[in-house]
Amino acid sequence: MSKILAIESSCDETAVAVLVDGKLLANVISSQVDVHRKYGGVMPEIASRLHAENIGVCLKEAYNQSHLSAKDMDAIAVTRGPGLIGCLHVGLQAAKALAFAHHKPLIPVHHLAGHIYANEYVGQLKFPLLAVVVSGGNTELVLMDKPLSFQIIGETKDDAVGECYDKVARVLGLPYPGGLPIDQHAQKGKHTYDIPVPLKGHRDYDFSYSGLKTSVVNLVHNLTQKGEEIRLDDMCRSFQDVATGMIVDRALRAAEEYHVKQVVLAGGVSANSDLRKKMQEVIKGDVELVIPPLWCTTDNAAMIAKVAEHLYEEKLFAPLSLAVDPNWKIDHYREF
Repeated sequence: MSKILAIESSCDETAVAVLVDGKLLANVISSQVDVHRKYGGVMPEIASRLHAENIGVCLKEAYNQSHLSAKDMDAIAVTRGPGLIGCLHVGLQAAKALAFAHHKPLIPVHHLAGHIYANEYVGQLKFPLLAVVVSGGNTELVLMDKPLSFQIIGETKDDAVGECYDKVARVLGLPYPGGLPIDQHAQKGKHTYDIPVPLKGHRDYDFSYSGLKTSVVNLVHNLTQKGEEIRLDDMCRSFQDVATGMIVDRALRAAEEYHVKQVVLAGGVSANSDLRKKMQEVIKGDVELVIPPLWCTTDNAAMIAKVAEHLYEEKLFAPLSLAVDPNWKIDHYREF
């Protein structure tokens, strides 16, 4: 077993966790959402500066919660990518400083692997499995035939689903981040607007959300130009049906084709109530569906620690010359 201190700073949450022999002793998160809300999205420069301000406070709180410090750890883990380069850099420099000062091995962790392995806080992963990774920056279907084996079988060709939600929310006058307000309005609406489904009829597993975003923007613009009322609840329902429908369609087809034992949701958009409901309706029979707890859907360091626990067993350590990689692919997680 192991004692892991983990740091996550890929976007707009500064997070530190302590995982000891599989037990989460500390999971500290400092969110910047309120700061970025006024801009309608994450401002990278501001996010990086806030990470630099918050990392020390989060480390101190994690030490207080766990009654341990960096010198008590077996390893220091950190998100290396993907993410915003300046944000990643702050977390990595903190981790490298701790590893150097206390002579601890450094474990680089892939952010999306963290989202997938967050499901181990719910139960055991069963292979082969299909991970449905959906967030503000990523939309991927990842096949795992064994632990720490990642094969991307489908990904977005342009925008990620979470990014699409944020942009549509902005057009509709809803607050950032857009996922929750759209979901809330959609629950009260009906699918009455005709919004085309991107890549409809394609039999591969790739996604496209840029066209969906553009369709909603154009529809809202045209209705406004005509002086017609925009029924917000119905618009959100119509948009969300298409946005989540693409995910469910591809996940179901992939689960059947690859004969997986388990389908796991991962990433911030896995908190969406409509996506959870639809997945529960279609993933049945011998295939188990695992949905992460809401606290694990947003960025946190507990998920980074969970992956690091496995990487520690494999002694997959990095030199202190390690650099961040904002475009790091999950199937290349061993390459640094």
